Amino acid sequence: MRFSLALVVLATSVVAVKDKTKRTFAVLHHYGKGPLTTCRADPIINPGVPSSHTHMIMGASNFGFNATGESLRQSRCTTALPKADLSAYWVPQLYFKDPIDGHFESVKMDYMNVYYFFEASNDDIKAFPVGLQMISGNAALRTPPRTTDVSNIDPSKGAVSPAAITCPRSGYNPPSWLPGSDGTTSGIQNGNNNGEGIGFPLQDCDGLYSPMRTDLHFPSCYNPQAGLTNYKTNMQFPVGVSGGKNDCPAGWIHVPQLFYEIYWNTHDFAPRFKDLLGKESPFVFANGDVTGYSMHGDFIAGWDEAALQQVIDNCDAGTAGFDKCPGLMGGLNDRSTSCNIDCPLTEQVLGSMAKLPGNNPLSGYKYGTGASSGSSGAGAPASQPQASSPPKQSPPAQTSSSSKAAAAPVKSSSSKAAASPTKSATPTTLVSQPVVKTKALSTPPAAATTTVKALPVPTGGITNPNKPNTPGAGVTTTVLDTTTVWMTTTAYGKDGGAAPTGAPASGSQPDVAGFKYAGCFKDGQTRTLSGEIRPNLGKISNTNCVTYCTSKGFKVAGTEYGGQCYCGNTLAGSAKLAESACSMKCEGAAGQTCGGSWALSVYTKDGTIPSAPAKRHLRNHVHHRSNPIYRR
Repeated sequence: MRFSLALVVLATSVVAVKDKTKRTFAVLHHYGKGPLTTCRADPIINPGVPSSHTHMIMGASNFGFNATGESLRQSRCTTALPKADLSAYWVPQLYFKDPIDGHFESVKMDYMNVYYFFEASNDDIKAFPVGLQMISGNAALRTPPRTTDVSNIDPSKGAVSPAAITCPRSGYNPPSWLPGSDGTTSGIQNGNNNGEGIGFPLQDCDGLYSPMRTDLHFPSCYNPQAGLTNYKTNMQFPVGVSGGKNDCPAGWIHVPQLFYEIYWNTHDFAPRFKDLLGKESPFVFANGDVTGYSMHGDFIAGWDEAALQQVIDNCDAGTAGFDKCPGLMGGLNDRSTSCNIDCPLTEQVLGSMAKLPGNNPLSGYKYGTGASSGSSGAGAPASQPQASSPPKQSPPAQTSSSSKAAAAPVKSSSSKAAASPTKSATPTTLVSQPVVKTKALSTPPAAATTTVKALPVPTGGITNPNKPNTPGAGVTTTVLDTTTVWMTTTAYGKDGGAAPTGAPASGSQPDVAGFKYAGCFKDGQTRTLSGEIRPNLGKISNTNCVTYCTSKGFKVAGTEYGGQCYCGNTLAGSAKLAESACSMKCEGAAGQTCGGSWALSVYTKDGTIPSAPAKRHLRNHVHHRSNPIYRR
């Protein structure tokens, strides 16, 4: 998506050039149905092979094990609202650890904002060069990155600590972080902001329209001598100088300062961790970190440089967003559409599972600070270069030999590939990420197999996905288009539904405790049956679940994932599933079947689905600006 010089001249001639004495900014909004993908992939730290832990990824559709700036520039779509931004943004996925059985459930990402700060500086702020790789935060941290409660991203004022967690609440008594905490057994609250701290909070973030948020600053000084892909030494934070400005070292390039805001819908789990309030957090990052100190993130620049430079020089839209920038080049994506891809790794990363993807052990606090499985964003604390990079994870045993031969990213002399490609007299073929249908697994994750698709890397040239079979520079290229399948859910009730109220559901399960089997139904994070969620009944069977629910006056009982019980009076926001989705044996009765992954075995008095109005919910997000970061 290149823009002509005439367009650049026209766009920059109608508005004034940035005032260096004033910090300006604009927020990059994303659109569509959720993340681009959720996947154990990190092309910066672990190119060519799976990363050690799962990431939530936003950005351009050519993201994958071997993504580079140039390959991202050829993407068919992006989650970013501006069409000119084909960058990739990713952070560790957040999980909820159930206090009853220890299972892990993925936490829904509500939305992500990326702030582009154009700092007041004696330097000229320049657009990211295509292919610039950056990391921030430290995936290995299990102890507090600082002992004070004051955030700092100025190296001249001490060690830099770029990550924080925001927890808006309806009230702050009791406080979200323990008073006087030194960070060794729980997080530390910011003394200037009751709603911010480091480490996971110990209370439910129930603020209106704003759940728990993970925040991360990125450095904005790029050292061209280090190179685009030398993530260990190519970036550092600017230093504060007189006049309230922030400058980079001589010879370095001052780029926009990125700030990630990721909103996680932790409040949905509130009824299930009420006994932990004030004691410990039930949340854990995908790398096994129970402290929250290891918040980290990654970025590969895929902007059209002329378009971003025009924004830097002319836009101060603030939270209104890039779509309000004057003369925005390239236009905006259609908000009614969505950009999503499938992960090239076939494994369960969403839903409920016995182990974290990658089998990462818990670490931090009472679990110890043992060896971290931090593959992504294991950045240096403060602004100093990283001492060493984390070990790269080898592909699973089932990995094909061709994927083990994954090459370094294109045009990267100092890349971090797992291995060099084998030499061949025949041209290399570039194949886009293979399609992996994202369906719920009906077997326990421990028994699921993990496979990696062969992803050969080109020796030259990049293909335009819109023009298949177009030769690159001396290389034949073929692109396979990707597809995404979305499952439609139906709310059973007076607003309609595939199964009319009172219609018996098919199924051959026997009657249980006076209730009849109604069928296998889809569950979700907001819970189809929410009257009582997972009562502590010991090892679950359909019998003890139905008996308990009826004793509490509920009309519907459901079992899930072999050992979970749910009670309610209606099925909210659900849809009928094939019986094969409910195939897990009950923990408490081997002869019974208790649902599956996000699949409920449902029982009612007469085997029919009770009627109820379908609920509709509109979340009107409000940005809280009490944090001093927004006033700098």
